[in-house]
Order: sequence, then C-alpha cells, then structure tokens
Amino acid sequence: MNNNNAVLNISIFAVFVAITLVVVIRASRNQKTAADYLAAGRAFTGPQNGIAIAGDYLSAASFLGIAGAIAVNGYDGFLYSIGFLVAWLVALLLVAELLRNTGKYTMGDVLAFRMRQRPVRAAAATSTMAVSFFYLLAQMAGAGGLVALLLGITGKGGQALVIAVVGGLMIAYVLIGGMKGTTWVQIIKAVLLIIGAGVMTLWVLGKYGFNLSALLGAAVDNAPKAGEKILGPGLQYGATGTSKLDFLSLGLALVLGTAGLPHILMRFYTVPTAKEARRSVVWAIWLIGIFYLFTLVLGYGAGALVGPDKINAAPGKVNSAAPLLAEALGGPVLLGLIAAVAFATILAVVAGLTITASASFAHDIYANIIKKGKLEDKNAEVRVARITAVVIGVVAIGGGIAANGQNIAFLVALAFAVAASANLPTILYSLFWKRFNTAGALWSIYGGLSLTILLIVLSPAVSGKATSMFPTADFDVFPLSNPGIVSIPVSFLLGYLGTVLSKEKDPGKYAEMEVRALTGVGAEKATVH
Repeated sequence: MNNNNAVLNISIFAVFVAITLVVVIRASRNQKTAADYLAAGRAFTGPQNGIAIAGDYLSAASFLGIAGAIAVNGYDGFLYSIGFLVAWLVALLLVAELLRNTGKYTMGDVLAFRMRQRPVRAAAATSTMAVSFFYLLAQMAGAGGLVALLLGITGKGGQALVIAVVGGLMIAYVLIGGMKGTTWVQIIKAVLLIIGAGVMTLWVLGKYGFNLSALLGAAVDNAPKAGEKILGPGLQYGATGTSKLDFLSLGLALVLGTAGLPHILMRFYTVPTAKEARRSVVWAIWLIGIFYLFTLVLGYGAGALVGPDKINAAPGKVNSAAPLLAEALGGPVLLGLIAAVAFATILAVVAGLTITASASFAHDIYANIIKKGKLEDKNAEVRVARITAVVIGVVAIGGGIAANGQNIAFLVALAFAVAASANLPTILYSLFWKRFNTAGALWSIYGGLSLTILLIVLSPAVSGKATSMFPTADFDVFPLSNPGIVSIPVSFLLGYLGTVLSKEKDPGKYAEMEVRALTGVGAEKATVH
C-alpha cells in the first residue's frame, strides 16, 4: 500500500473521529445524575434504541470476521451470521421486556430484586467484566489488523501502537459522553455500516449481472484448493467428528449468548418503557437481519474478486477480506471509506462495552456493596464509573495486543460462550423459576464462568495449533475450540443444584417480581433493596 493511500485513509479516519467527538461532547451536556450517565436519562425512543442496538451488536466480528470466514470457508462461515441473527429471537421473546421492567442499570439489579443483594451483585459484576473483556479482545484485535492493512504496517510494534490509539479514543468517548454520547456514536455507526455494506453488496452483484449463481461460480473458480466445497457445509467444521461437535458447540453459544451479553442487556434501560424496549428489539432484528444477508454477498464477493490466498496473506488475515474487497471494487477511496466505517464499528462497540463494564462496577460493586446504597455524593457513582472505564481501557489494550491476528468472529464466539454459560441460566431462572435463590445464582454464575474460562484456556483456541493464540505452547487437553456444548448445560445444572440444596425461599418476593416483570408496575420508580 503506497503512502498516498495511507494519508487518504488517515484523513478519512480523522474526519470521522472529529465528527463523532463533536457529537459526544454535545451529548455530554445535562449529565447531572447516574441515570443520565449510565442510562442516557432513559430518553431514547424504541426506533432510536433499535438502531443503537444494531450499532452495538454489528461489531467488527460481524463486518470483518464473518466476511472473511465466508470468503475462506464458504458456507461454514455464513453459519456465524445465522447464529448471531437467530439469537435475537431468544432476546426478544424471553428477556427484553421483562428485564426492562425489573432492572435499573445492570443485570445485577434484576438478580438483587429477589435475592441477597451483596453476593449476587458481586457475581453479576464479575461475570459482566469477564464477558466485556473477551468481547473487547476481539474488537481490539480487529482494530490492529484493519489499520495495519490500511497503513501498510506489518510489524507487531506498529500494530500495538494502533491498538493503543483505539483504546485511548474509546476511553475518551466514555469519559466525555457517557451512555448518551456512546448511543449517538452507535446510531451514526449503524447507519454508516448498513449503507456501506449495502452499496458494496449491490456493487458486487452488479459485477455478475445481479446473478447470485454467477457470483458463487466465480468464488468457486477463485478457490482452487476448496473448489465447490465452499458452497456446502463441512469445509471448516466437517472434517472430523470433533470438528462437527465443535460447530454444534459454536451454534449453541451464538444462539443463547446474545440474551446474556451485558452490553446488549444494558441498552434496554435507555428507553422509558417496556413497550419501547420491545419495539427497539424488533427494529434491531430487521436491521441486523438485512445486514447479515449482505455478509453472504460480501463474503463470497471477496472470495471471487480477491481470493482466499491473498486474504490469508494480508496483515489482518481473514479480517482483511471486506477492506480488500472494497479496494478491488472502488480502489483506495472506497477502501478508505469502508475502513473508516469498520473503524467506526470498532470504536462504537468498544465504547459500549467499556461503559457497560464500568457501570456494573460503579453501580453493583461501589454503590451497592461497598457503600451499601448510601452515597454521600450524588456524583460519586459517575466518578467511579469514569475511573473504572480508564482501567478497563488499559487492560483491553494489553489483551488486544496479545490477541492480534486471531479471527475476531471466533474471539467474539468465545465471549458469547461466557455470556451463555454465566449469565443466561441465572437470568432465566431468576425471571421464571419461583424456587430460585441466591445459592443457585452464585453456583450458576461462578460455576459457569469458571468452567467456561478453564475450558477455553485448555482448548485449541489458546494453544496446540498454528492458529492458536499461543502456537508454540501445547496444553490443549480439551478438544473443542468453543466450550458452549459443555459449559451451558453444566451452568443450568449448577443453578438447579445450588437452589435445591439451599433452604432459602422467598415466594412473596418472586410474586412481586413476576407482577412487575409482566406489567411494568413500579418499574419507572426502580429502586433496589
């Protein structure tokens, strides 16, 4: 990549960052309370929040990772898109409205409503931090690969510097704008991403006379090693019984993980009513569904016009497929624009993750555990959230540098496995099982979280293969790269066992929570005991 292209790309980046910082600064006015900073004053409408959810959810994994996975692995790569989309039905039908009615800022609010507050808040905050960290790893790794490709940076040191710059911008967005500023960045980014992906999709189809069969044929011709295998299942996950089981595990994590992702759950608190929460999910499903149809064309288009060999040889490997496709279609200008959109995607998602993790620490740990709900200063919670955001940002930069070069769709799938194992069983039991108690919540959160992280550490994702995070090490005693098929059922079982082995019962509290969850009575004055 020549220097002129690098200057063009940096210029487009700079314009986007300048515009979004102006938006964030304007949005930061009138942030007087914790509700303003952590829940945007609950002032967004359902459609606005739906667009923001799409912006939060359509991460670098969706745009860069999935397009690359389809370009290299064909049909098996598209299964990521299907899993990510179907997951929204679980969130819509089981979680969105009930969560909005029973919580205030975080998942910990929902659990603390009917259980012993301090232990469950600590567990919820721990789980939130863990999921956010895995997700942040993916976004930071995507940032390193993307900007390395655009600026022609091949050395690890240069890519590490890029990741540090992204982390610094993310911290600035969260410190200045809070949830309101972050939401507006996500809305801008969702609009840009869907328009950009839509234009590229039409452009690719136009090259093949709007004939999808011709496009697929060209992708087959340009992948001589795989040939027609890219059109059917099994190229990535069908070689052995273990890889088929790995795919099942991946699918389970994707479909069940969304309803347990803390940065998605927190978005339901930025709307004034449960009805608006439900509307926002419907809007999100439409936008996300349309986008994932685009990824099918973009992935096979990258395979046809760029080729798997060139994609794998690029600085960001499979994550470079969409930018390389943009360059093949419209030269350096389109590459710069699409890369700026991808950069916006990363910034918006990392900002959402950071404010979620910092809100969980400030609200659950500081305000309700350390201070026991008695804050002498009304701004103390916001101040602690801002300090936490800086710490999380620094940790995420370090993790992103370590994970640089990994397929980010895969890294996000690990975050989904943690969310599905540690959070989802606890949320569903809490909302729907009268007998569920504090012990059950602690067993399912800590047990699911510990088991998932242990299995990930002992899996081929971390060591034992050339594509592992630490390829020279070899301690992959667990054969599956995604642990969901083991960790999710075990977490549900632990929640059940913890509950039935404990004598704690409070049917009255469950009845009160059920009424509030289903009707919304009392939700507007959400106070937690």
